[in-house]
Amino acid sequence: MARVKVKQVKSGIDRPLDQKRTLVALGLRKMNHTVEHEATPQILGMIRKISHLVTVENI
Repeated sequence: MARVKVKQVKSGIDRPLDQKRTLVALGLRKMNHTVEHEATPQILGMIRKISHLVTVENI
């Protein structure tokens, strides 16, 4: 399965609680933090939910 690299580029401060929890669930802790995940439908849905806070790169 393909992998994606997710980087947080905007802060989670002053965002709804579900978006904050999605950041934490993806493993993003602070600005400019990058994590890699398998491109499963669940992960892609989480990324879509917070797409305005992150950048995504296919590996």
